Amino acid sequence: MAIRVLLGFCISDEDLTRLFEVYQQFVENVFSLPVDLPFSGYRRGIRARETLQKGLEKAIREKLQNTQGKDYSDALDILIESGKEHGKELTMQELKDGTLELIFAAYATTASASTSLIMQLLKHPRVLEKLHEELRSKGILHNGCICEGSLRLDTISSLHYLDCVIKEVLRLFTPISGGYRTVLQTFELDGFQIPKGWSVMYSIRDTHDTAPVFKDVDVFDPDRFGQDRTEDKDGRFHYLPFGGGVRTCLGKHLAKLFLKALAIELASTSRFELATRTFPRITLVPVVHPVDGLKVKFFGLDSNQNEILTETEAMLGATV
Repeated sequence: MAIRVLLGFCISDEDLTRLFEVYQQFVENVFSLPVDLPFSGYRRGIRARETLQKGLEKAIREKLQNTQGKDYSDALDILIESGKEHGKELTMQELKDGTLELIFAAYATTASASTSLIMQLLKHPRVLEKLHEELRSKGILHNGCICEGSLRLDTISSLHYLDCVIKEVLRLFTPISGGYRTVLQTFELDGFQIPKGWSVMYSIRDTHDTAPVFKDVDVFDPDRFGQDRTEDKDGRFHYLPFGGGVRTCLGKHLAKLFLKALAIELASTSRFELATRTFPRITLVPVVHPVDGLKVKFFGLDSNQNEILTETEAMLGATV
């Protein structure tokens, strides 16, 4: 989706698969110690980045040459036009860097949040049942099936409990730990002077963990964002999974919509269970994710909420 929709690249499935493998290697080593030795993570990350940028440059040049018959602007088009509007046409290197950043933002963080969502629904079946109830009450789920034409943007926006679930997932498991800003004017904070020109980092995760407005911060509690509680309404910057201010994440609405659509699909058309004895350990770098992945068994459901067996499963379960 990031490559073809957000960036408008026309890449074959074979090239896309190869590019994805290189991208995975890049992400795995992006925070390696800067020790440039053979076989080091840093060296692997640098090589992966060089390979990625070669592939991206080829795709960018093909995109710039084939603009006929296109009736919409994607994220890369907007980035290019923005540079022109400000009297500075972006160089190929700037386009490659911007493209790589867009891919990371669109893929890695959404994959992280999706995994966290599935894990929390596995851990909290009551939350999943409340999602079922809301979908039924809004006329989206009927007799175990999603009603045709019911998944419209306005309908999804009306699902208040679903919104609370997504907010709580992003509060407890914000994909990235923080962000950087450049100080434009010298200021003072808690008695310390922060000079103009310095780079400062704000921690999203620490903010969520220490914000006084949140009660029982380690507890997964979607109802804290409900209309009868004010934990997300007291103060401006206690809750900032997408950053804050004028530099807040541009893709936050798309990301939340994607997570809501995934939650609706999980709550209505499938049953799922953990495929391992215990839940995996979580690591925070480069984004929040299970160390060895989250292994889950999914079972499709028919209109009567019965499991849809594959041919192999049906044969194994058949009475002889």
